[in-house]
Amino acid sequence: MRLRADLVPQDNLTYQDVVLVVDVIRATTTATAYLEAGADSLYLTASLESARAFRDADVVLAGEEGGLKPAGFDYGNSPREAKEAPVGGKVVVLSTTNGTRTAHLAARSAKHVLLASLYNAHAAARLAHQLATEEVAILCAGKEGRIGLDDVYTAGVLAEFLQIMGSYELEDGALTALTTRRAYPDPLEPLHLSGAAQALRQVGLEADVPFCAQIAASPAVGVLEGRVGDALIFKRAQRPANSSQSQIPTV
Repeated sequence: MRLRADLVPQDNLTYQDVVLVVDVIRATTTATAYLEAGADSLYLTASLESARAFRDADVVLAGEEGGLKPAGFDYGNSPREAKEAPVGGKVVVLSTTNGTRTAHLAARSAKHVLLASLYNAHAAARLAHQLATEEVAILCAGKEGRIGLDDVYTAGVLAEFLQIMGSYELEDGALTALTTRRAYPDPLEPLHLSGAAQALRQVGLEADVPFCAQIAASPAVGVLEGRVGDALIFKRAQRPANSSQSQIPTV
């Protein structure tokens, strides 16, 4: 089995099997928190305009623009806020600068797309290992086309968990992520040093960083189940899916 980590999203990337999408500060952490809060499903859109098209009484709009809640949205992109949000049984439409766009990139070709962060790292790695038949790829969202230390570190944590569960042939990106993980015993340090954390400090949201630095605190994993319009539909995984599942259905 191969273990691959792509440290920056690129349009020419393709995937054959399972992809763990990582945007630890903050989209994939926030998405996990919404699932923990009881959201029925997450609709991930690549733009704010696409998200606004889903506005409805039973739909919650969440996202960020420049780190802050966009005009007309119900919530921003804070996992602390998401964990306490009254979203039980509702659809949460989420759109962010980096993370949701990266999920769309993975969904072009992957058989299975999972939302991973430090917060659900063990559960996400375990499910990826159960689903994979050829390869597990970790796709880091980075920050506006550049490598993000926070996401590379998270990829290293995921790679560690995966190696505990099975034998993997590591590609260079995965080795780089593991080296980064081993350089920082305390997850809060690389997250605080990252450009994503610096951007949050500028808008007064640095309290989200310690939340994002929690390792394996949640059993919830968002799994891509289909599409509706311009959105990818993610639901909380209930049980291991059949590893022979075909391409993602369109609804």
